[in-house]
This record gives sequence, C-alpha cells and structure tokens, in this order.
Amino acid sequence: MNAPSPTDAAGNPPSGHELWKITLGELDEKMGVKILEESVERVVATMPVEGNRQSFGLLHGGASLAVGEAVGSWAAVIHASTMGKTAVGVDVSATHHRSAREGQVTITATPIHLGGTLTTHEVLITNEAGQRLCTLRITNLLMKRKI
Repeated sequence: MNAPSPTDAAGNPPSGHELWKITLGELDEKMGVKILEESVERVVATMPVEGNRQSFGLLHGGASLAVGEAVGSWAAVIHASTMGKTAVGVDVSATHHRSAREGQVTITATPIHLGGTLTTHEVLITNEAGQRLCTLRITNLLMKRKI
C-alpha cells in the first residue's frame, strides 16, 4: 500500500489544494447514509438496514454495493483532491458474507493503492456486532477536474 498523502498541521495537503469534502447525493440521502469520518486515510459512514431491505427482509445486496461504491469513491476523490484532480470509478467487485435484518451497518473505506492515476480501496461493511457483511474492492481513475 502506498503511504497516505501528507497533510500540514491544519490537515490540508502541502500542495495548496483544498481537500474535497463529502456531499451526499440523492441516493445516499434516500438510503439514510451518515458520514462519520473523512480523510485520505479512511472514510467511515453508517446506513440503516431499515429502508434498505429486499423482499425477504434482508439488507439488499444492491444497497450494499451502492453504499460501498459511494464510500470508496469518496475516499478516492479526497485523495485526488490533494493533486487538484477528481476520481471516477472504473471497477467494483463485492463478496457478500452474511446479511442483516435490522440495525445499522458501518461502511469503512481504506486505501490499498493511492497513485497519481489510479486508486484502489477496500471497503468493509460490518454490522453492529462488528461482523463482516460485505467486502468490496473499488478502483478509481484520477482525472483533471472539468470546469
């Protein structure tokens, strides 16, 4: 894993670029996503199971993928912002280990590779007992921001 991008005492990248701050999209809001932590090193969010279940009463696999991709992409954009760039997802894969019927899940993205062109993050979705529900891997392409 590459070392996270350095920051100064105020938490800003030394290049003078401002770190991007997460803004929830419409789907994130509908899913009840809440941001707990956001940095180059780690992005953590929560989401309620209620309102995100499939017809059998279990947390919907698509909801896990949607929130996992969002959190992993946010982590990539935060890293990209240290270089004055943005990020777009190019690959995501997930393995579902177990499901949940209630409570809330925690989604944590940590970097596997932080490059100047590509990033790869591991995203873990866990239940309130800390059990792993889903593991995602997302790769993002870093690009110049379009004005």
